Amino acid sequence: MDNTDGRHAPLKAQRAETQLFQRALFYVRFVLGSFVFAFAGLAWMARTQRNAQVHLLITTIVIVAGVFFRVSVGEWLALILAIALVLALEAMNTAVEAVVDLASPQLHPLAKRAKDAAAGSVLIGAVGAAVVGCVVFVPRFWALLGMLFA
Repeated sequence: MDNTDGRHAPLKAQRAETQLFQRALFYVRFVLGSFVFAFAGLAWMARTQRNAQVHLLITTIVIVAGVFFRVSVGEWLALILAIALVLALEAMNTAVEAVVDLASPQLHPLAKRAKDAAAGSVLIGAVGAAVVGCVVFVPRFWALLGMLFA
């Protein structure tokens, strides 16, 4: 009876561990590469897109106001979700505009519709975020004004 499987079992296990490690390393590199590309896209958007810059400025103001007024955890959650929605929609709008410009360099009614619809989605998100901001901050702002002028 030949026991070659028994002698080679540690070697097979070591090969399997090496293959597993190589797969995991490939996956980590893939994921990190995806993050690098994603952050590069966001940085480009922040540098070049005026509306994104406005949204980032408003985001900064909202965060400062949230810290100043000591909003609750639930209110932070609502604010963060609203901010994330607007910034994500702005990124998608930027991507749609870039793709439409690439596909249709000349003016075309369908290109205009695509760009307008993408911009409209940002508007819907921004209005929703403004409502969240008003619900969170207007009562605090009025209370602060009442204390200052009482």
